Amino acid sequence: MAGMTQEQQMLGFDPLPKKTRKEIFLEEMNRVVPWAALVALIQPHARGAHQALGGRPPFAVETMLRIHCLQLWWNLSDPAMEEELHERPLYREFAGLSGRA
Repeated sequence: MAGMTQEQQMLGFDPLPKKTRKEIFLEEMNRVVPWAALVALIQPHARGAHQALGGRPPFAVETMLRIHCLQLWWNLSDPAMEEELHERPLYREFAGLSGRA
């Protein structure tokens, strides 16, 4: 296995790992869910940054919708979802939080 370190070989890491079932599922949801149409339905009812009563500015409607869907699909509470977003880059990417610290 050229290009792999001895440690990677010993641990069985593949430089091009196969996609997980969750990754495949989320890619399919990206394709089949009409995100823009759903955001258009929700947006008029969402509290915008200009309406905020203080504190941090709200997340984008699409981000919150995607997080809500993740919670429904994997039966996660709010605290569990927050932890998953910290621990799973796949979930952060799906929710559109990849660039956030």
